[in-house]
Amino acid sequence: KQWYQRRVDITAGSPMFLEKSIRGRYGDAVMEMDYCVGKILQKLKELGIDKNTFVFFTSDNGAATYRGSAGGDNGPFLCGKETTYEGGMREPGIAWWPGSIPAGTITHQLGNIMDLFTTSLTLAGVKPPQDRIIDGIDLSPVLLDQSVPVIDRPIWYYRGNEMMAVRVGAYKAHYWMWTEFGQDPLKFTFCRGQYISNVTVHDQIDHTDKPILFNVNRDPGEKYIIAFKSKEYKAAMEIIDPIVKEHKVNLVPGVPSLNYCDVAVQNWAPPGCEDLDYCLPVPDSNPKLCVWPH
Repeated sequence: KQWYQRRVDITAGSPMFLEKSIRGRYGDAVMEMDYCVGKILQKLKELGIDKNTFVFFTSDNGAATYRGSAGGDNGPFLCGKETTYEGGMREPGIAWWPGSIPAGTITHQLGNIMDLFTTSLTLAGVKPPQDRIIDGIDLSPVLLDQSVPVIDRPIWYYRGNEMMAVRVGAYKAHYWMWTEFGQDPLKFTFCRGQYISNVTVHDQIDHTDKPILFNVNRDPGEKYIIAFKSKEYKAAMEIIDPIVKEHKVNLVPGVPSLNYCDVAVQNWAPPGCEDLDYCLPVPDSNPKLCVWPH
């Protein structure tokens, strides 16, 4: 606990931003990130390479709502980090490339971080590897030309090796429901202040025979389950079911490249810790297979 608190003290904000935000340490960190991104973009302009540089700003997950006011806010979206609800998986995506991507434009294209690999290769004039399956798609046509229609593609929501949900167009089908991952819901929750009957459930519930369906365009908070007997449910699942079946048939499981855990590689003594007298001793290296509770 002491190490965690010290690590937060070091990374949450530098003296220049400390206590500058009414949002506390979290707000200080956001202000500093905003400042730092601005400095990077400014330097690109000073070097005269801004019109030859593609910048994409996003996050790896939604806000950590289990930390309360210290963990951010996902707005209208349900739950947060560690879940496959929209609050855990939907993040902002901002593309910047002066002269190539028109400023102030919006696209409704569905994308994920894996797409950045394929998109960046295309922009660099490099073909993706042909000897393996590449999960990401090239988003450059949509980014560079606002008249290009959005690419029709599914977005998969995985938890470990389990496909928890999939989004196709406006519809998101949950094949599994689970929020707390073994934690005591009275003391710990990934859905702080949010409760939706039969949706924010503590126990892992299998819905693979009849997935729970939402229209996340009109219901981004995943509050209103579409009735199983409705025409809307049947029409949506007629499209989603074959996509899921094809995905599972063609899926080739991979071995995670980060499947080994070693506490020694954590940031025990980051640069500058000597000045703060916050350096911690680095433990001996002991790599072992990671244990994923989910």
